[in-house]
Amino acid sequence: MTGSPVGILPYSLIVGQEQLKRALELVFVVPAIGGVLVSGERGTAKSTTVRSFSWMAYGHFPVTLPINATDDRVLGGWNIDALMRGRTEREPGLLERAGETGMLYIDEVNLLDDHLVNIILDVASTGMLVVQREYIDEPGRQVSFTLVGTMNPEEGGLRPQLLDRFGLLVPITAELDVAQRKEILTTVLRYEEERLRPGSAWITMGAERDAEHRKWLLAAREAVRDVLLPPFAATLCAKIAAGFSVAGHRSEIVMAMAARACAALAGRTSVVPQDVLEAAPPALVHRRPEAAYGEGIAWTAKDRERLEAIVEES
Repeated sequence: MTGSPVGILPYSLIVGQEQLKRALELVFVVPAIGGVLVSGERGTAKSTTVRSFSWMAYGHFPVTLPINATDDRVLGGWNIDALMRGRTEREPGLLERAGETGMLYIDEVNLLDDHLVNIILDVASTGMLVVQREYIDEPGRQVSFTLVGTMNPEEGGLRPQLLDRFGLLVPITAELDVAQRKEILTTVLRYEEERLRPGSAWITMGAERDAEHRKWLLAAREAVRDVLLPPFAATLCAKIAAGFSVAGHRSEIVMAMAARACAALAGRTSVVPQDVLEAAPPALVHRRPEAAYGEGIAWTAKDRERLEAIVEES
């Protein structure tokens, strides 16, 4: 990867979206976390951030799954042109393409058919694509990719069972701070000018920062294998999950994985309370009873106080 392509702002130059960036980085370091779901209103640069991250981390734009995708498009099927010539030739689906490039991106995942969402989540979590359909019965194929979905909650939500399958969830809102909004505005306007200038020093600087950032992420991905989760940290994850009355045990498992990723990114060899404190919100927010009852997905100041109280008591 030698630079940023025309049409995409380098990841290192994106202003704001710190929670989304962090979630994407945690899942890159520990893919077993299980992907990221981004919930937020339109016009908040969700897609831009995901695409910029994919280019920085994988050297490719993400494979994007359209809302009207069919089973054949997702899982693969027979090449129609080959069939018309009397030959059987399999056409790889989007899941296999995502395995080759590193990321599968589903915009407006809440508008996708639940049947397809289930299939995609199964493949993302197991790393195995098994196709058993009419005229196709194949052995499993190993497929590994980072799954990222975005959705606008104003257009409808996902069933709790599907929400739970995403490792982390990041609620996104527009920036309210005037200075931050001004910086976003000036950055976008500058990029629109600079991208028309061949060899722009500003964009080149962003691409060079991206390359360094990728090295940092790759080093953390390697180092996380040796990061310890001490007994106190495991207990803390369990206490937090119980304290927020989440269903099942996926929240504390994801929390522990994300905490180890936080430690690796910080250059530590063991998880500390701050790692768990950071990992908890995106692991919990969509698994609480409030989300299951359709009361919206948001992490409030009261939630933060409740989390900090559990950590301080432990």
